[in-house]
Amino acid sequence: MAHRRCTARLSGITLVSVAALSAGLVMLPSAAEADWRYRRHHDGGAVAAGLIGGLALGAIAGSAIAASRPAYGYEALPPPPPRYHPAPVYYAPPRVVYEEQPVFCEWRRQKVWIDSYTYQVRRVRVCN
Repeated sequence: MAHRRCTARLSGITLVSVAALSAGLVMLPSAAEADWRYRRHHDGGAVAAGLIGGLALGAIAGSAIAASRPAYGYEALPPPPPRYHPAPVYYAPPRVVYEEQPVFCEWRRQKVWIDSYTYQVRRVRVCN
């Protein structure tokens, strides 16, 4: 059964292609007719008129298509619902509490430079 479908499809394609080729061969001018048109009549005016007419017709059709409204109708979507953002929250800065630390100081004997060459040992107060 599948073989018959394939054969029918191929025969249809073959028939259409043979018809197109035969129509093309019928439309070809004979050598004498082509020679007569080339030597006697140069259809330059007809070509120019066809070109200008085709451009004019294309411009008219294009402007008519561009000005037409779409054939389908559509409804506009409703606006989106409003979005509510939470109110800004302000926090108080953290309290900074400074505790007084006990200061331990003591007197030490250290070398103190007098010049760039010599130093002396003196008592110096050192605090933590």
